[in-house]
Amino acid sequence: MILTILAASAASFAVAQAESTPAPVAQPQVAARGVIAYPPSAFAEAAPDTAYDMVLRLPGFAFDKGASVRGLAGSGGNVLIDGQPPVSKNDALDELLKRIPASAVARIELIRGGAPGIDMQGRSVIANVVRAKTSGAQGALMTSAHFINDGRVLTSLRGESQFEWAGRRFEASFVYGKGPDDTLGDGPRVRLGPNGEVLIDSLVDADAGGLRAWTTGAMETPLAGGRLRLNGAYMRTPASGEVTDRISGGGREYEYFTNVRLQQELGGRYSRSLGAQTTLEAVAFQQWNDLETKADFEAPGLRRDFDLDKAVTETVGRVTLRRTLGPTLTAEVGGEGALNRLESRTAFTLNGRPVPVPAAQVEVEETRSEAFGTLTWRGWPGLTLEGGLRHETSSIGSSGDVTLEKSLAFTKPRLSVAWSAGGGRQVRLRLEREVGQLNFDDFVASSSAVSTGAVLAGNPDLRPQQAWVSEAAFEQRFESGAVLVATVRVSDLADVIDRAPVFLRGVAVADAPGNLGDGSRREAILNVTLPLDRLGVRGGQLKGQGTWRESEVDDPLTGQAREISGLRPVEWEAHFTQDLPALRTNWGIDVLGGYRERYFRLSEVETRKVGTWVVVFAEYKPRRDLILRLELQNLGERNVQRTREVYVGPRSDGRLAYVDVRDLEYGRAVFLRLRKTFG
Repeated sequence: MILTILAASAASFAVAQAESTPAPVAQPQVAARGVIAYPPSAFAEAAPDTAYDMVLRLPGFAFDKGASVRGLAGSGGNVLIDGQPPVSKNDALDELLKRIPASAVARIELIRGGAPGIDMQGRSVIANVVRAKTSGAQGALMTSAHFINDGRVLTSLRGESQFEWAGRRFEASFVYGKGPDDTLGDGPRVRLGPNGEVLIDSLVDADAGGLRAWTTGAMETPLAGGRLRLNGAYMRTPASGEVTDRISGGGREYEYFTNVRLQQELGGRYSRSLGAQTTLEAVAFQQWNDLETKADFEAPGLRRDFDLDKAVTETVGRVTLRRTLGPTLTAEVGGEGALNRLESRTAFTLNGRPVPVPAAQVEVEETRSEAFGTLTWRGWPGLTLEGGLRHETSSIGSSGDVTLEKSLAFTKPRLSVAWSAGGGRQVRLRLEREVGQLNFDDFVASSSAVSTGAVLAGNPDLRPQQAWVSEAAFEQRFESGAVLVATVRVSDLADVIDRAPVFLRGVAVADAPGNLGDGSRREAILNVTLPLDRLGVRGGQLKGQGTWRESEVDDPLTGQAREISGLRPVEWEAHFTQDLPALRTNWGIDVLGGYRERYFRLSEVETRKVGTWVVVFAEYKPRRDLILRLELQNLGERNVQRTREVYVGPRSDGRLAYVDVRDLEYGRAVFLRLRKTFG
């Protein structure tokens, strides 16, 4: 409903602006075909503090920090820094952008459909943060406090610095602080039998949180006629939580869990020109991810214990050669190689007795290589054609509880068209074969067996999910700054990865990730940016995005069509901001819409409904180097409801055992942060 109103408002706003055009502080500039450049003056009234603040303000752009996949291709988000994606995975893109001071940004380019020398990373629209060439030191120190409704006060300290001299840049940052898990809180739980009788009526008291102890650093320097960038990160993130379930009439269920994650990485990029028409780029990356999980569950006469120790390493190298073949034609060729390893050990006990878990002890090694080439043609005014071809081969071997060895090969063509029709209109079309990467988390068992009793096993014997993706997008930009972008995307899927039964001597004993065959996914996305000056709200802006999604796959138990587990049918968000320069303040409201997720397992169907999250915030700058931010979080007191429909035996038999509903409310919270900048 909100996005429908936004779309209608944008259309009516276009009629209004045709009669008279408001005078914004600064207009973006058309830097090149399909590229809109926003100088710092375009954000002046907002007085942003970092590049991240500026990116969030881009009209018609929705920030995406990227996916967590192995390899470098497809892992980056939709923002480049100086025309290049970051050589980092654990250090998220939003964190990188938050460390770039707004004063160090020369401009932000919104690239629609492609631009010379830019790797679009398979996307139709990306932003490029271009840093200014400065010298000297800059930095910031931040302290914050999170006041939770249950009485907890979680504090954090963060520092960052940048130093640039003679073309060299040095960066360092640290963060040490605690944060909450806003999906756990207090609330009722009820368990109903197959005839609606009450089996359990209880009250749940739950809370969880974690600690971030992160250190990152980077340096850039000229080297041998090119430029070298090195970066590293050490990130320790322990987390814990406890859930106490007090049952009416006496009795108690208690769950306690801990996760200790250690992430380390080193990355480097070297780029240089090989003549006037050719550039070379080489990237190397190494990461080590260790995770220790322990979960314990106690109830009258029952105790379950789960332990997981998982270590993942990744080594990646990538070389890209780009060449301008003429005034209208550019080419890119290259290759990527990767070596990935997983070692995992899982133990599950019931009342002190070990319970066998499929794929409990597994060692996996994957070698993967990819060759790619792309041609881009800009021969007609307003028209850009891009054709690409990638060929991927991989070999996966597993030892331990599951012994296997297999080789895979996939060819991935891509064709995209971008046409700027004038009058602020652009049409973008894309046809591409996408091949997902196998998730090492699917290879190991899940700790949810502790609280539910249902064993969710791992499975190293998987094929990547493939899709033929057809996409069409229409973008309309108005002189007032309003933007409307509508996208339709259809994916024909093969080897869909979802939960599938595990059989032992012909009997289904657990479920694990498996390939279910063919499926489909259809998405419609609406993105709206609406300046509010014409409506009497000086310095106001309203941004919103909504995604409507349908999916389908045949259930391996029932043989009937159903939605794919974990895909949300509807997602939406809306953001209002207003700049008040005279008061040295900006404020706003962020609304993250509620969503639903459903998971189909051997003997149950789990549905998670997460309510709408509402935040009201204000930032005050008493001085140019001092910022105070106040957030009133979760004003609508969002709830998280988990419904488990549990069956006797496989759910295909239709013998319902009970329905368990847990409805937890996190409650309101207050966040306060003080930021002092230097330089």
